[in-house]
Amino acid sequence: MIDRIVSELGPWNWMVLGFVLLVMEIIAPGIFMLWIGIAALIVGAVSLLVWDAATWTWQVQVLVFLALSLVSAFVGKKLIGGRDEPTDQPLLNRRGAQMIGRMATLSEPIRDGRGRIKLGDTLWRVSGPDLPAGTQVRVTGAADTDLELTVERV
Repeated sequence: MIDRIVSELGPWNWMVLGFVLLVMEIIAPGIFMLWIGIAALIVGAVSLLVWDAATWTWQVQVLVFLALSLVSAFVGKKLIGGRDEPTDQPLLNRRGAQMIGRMATLSEPIRDGRGRIKLGDTLWRVSGPDLPAGTQVRVTGAADTDLELTVERV
């Protein structure tokens, strides 16, 4: 069945796939379909040149397409770059880390290492030594998930 579809469309099947992937990138941008579409267009261009070669079977075409997809995605990642650029607000989306160093009063006592404090308008879960409610504490750390702060007595 695949042999029949590939032979009917000829080398244009890769061109059609490439353009479909590029249109999908335009409709739902994310830069990923772009690189796969480019790989399909390259395979289509090569297919136009070597279509009649006995070794250019649909299996070889698919393998070349898969390899080019990986290579083009890798090259695209290098061209676009990562999002690890330095920023003037490194704690912008890390609310827990923003709280480190702040002072607060325990709203609920810390029992078995867990309690609560109120900072601003938010009630935060905290961990630390067992302390009674109303004790002044300082935030010394934040969990990676920003759901729990670590505190110590002032």
